[in-house]
Amino acid sequence: MTPVAGNVLITGATGGLGTAIARAFAARGASLVLTGRRADVLDELVAQVGGRSLPCDLADREQVDRLVEEARKIPVDILVANAGLPATGLLTALPQEKIDRLLEVNLRAPIALARALAPGMMERRRGHMVFMSSLSGKAASASSSLYAATKFGLRGFALSCREDLRSYGVGVSVVLPGFIRDAGMFADANIKLPPGVGTRTSQDVADAVISAIERNRAEVDVAPATLRIGATIAGAAPALAASGQRLLGGRKIASELASSQRSKH
Repeated sequence: MTPVAGNVLITGATGGLGTAIARAFAARGASLVLTGRRADVLDELVAQVGGRSLPCDLADREQVDRLVEEARKIPVDILVANAGLPATGLLTALPQEKIDRLLEVNLRAPIALARALAPGMMERRRGHMVFMSSLSGKAASASSSLYAATKFGLRGFALSCREDLRSYGVGVSVVLPGFIRDAGMFADANIKLPPGVGTRTSQDVADAVISAIERNRAEVDVAPATLRIGATIAGAAPALAASGQRLLGGRKIASELASSQRSKH
């Protein structure tokens, strides 16, 4: 098992998932480097779990560059690329500037951090990177074309990097949450799911991140068995899966999510 130790950089630490992940690492004695847009919330979290705060808006490339330089100095042993923006809604309803911001935060920033931190990990021949994707990185759904693009992309990036870095002793994992009931975009939307579609908690996600590192797992799904099976079917038979989603009211759920998140892009 790979120990969870050393300097851990967590992006999106001020969100519900990020906070749970930070607490999980703190409980194991890791030295935390936490980043997020809200400096005041970040400072409150650091006061509770220890570590260092590096406020950063990942949509701003200059701020990302500064974060990269600071991270290189530390140096970082574990990267948890957790930050992400909700990206639901019809493509034609999103202004290009919002699309660009979503792509910067959800896809470009994690790649930039990985590119900057990988050489140090390779030289030390140890380290781990965890990328927060989603079951939407396996199964596409209505009103989420952009979100799916970022999460499919992040998943593919992570799995390819895993092969590239394996011989250097550096692990790479991708975590794919489903519906999380106490944090994140689904919790904020307060949407009722169809019968039989279950949820998980932010603590489950944090436990998945720790397990991914300790066991060097390529992928960890954080969802009930029904959703995991559905995502697998979607990968093999996307048209069949889309029909099933329509029958279960997937379009209605997607529309409600898009409506609730319109102001959060």
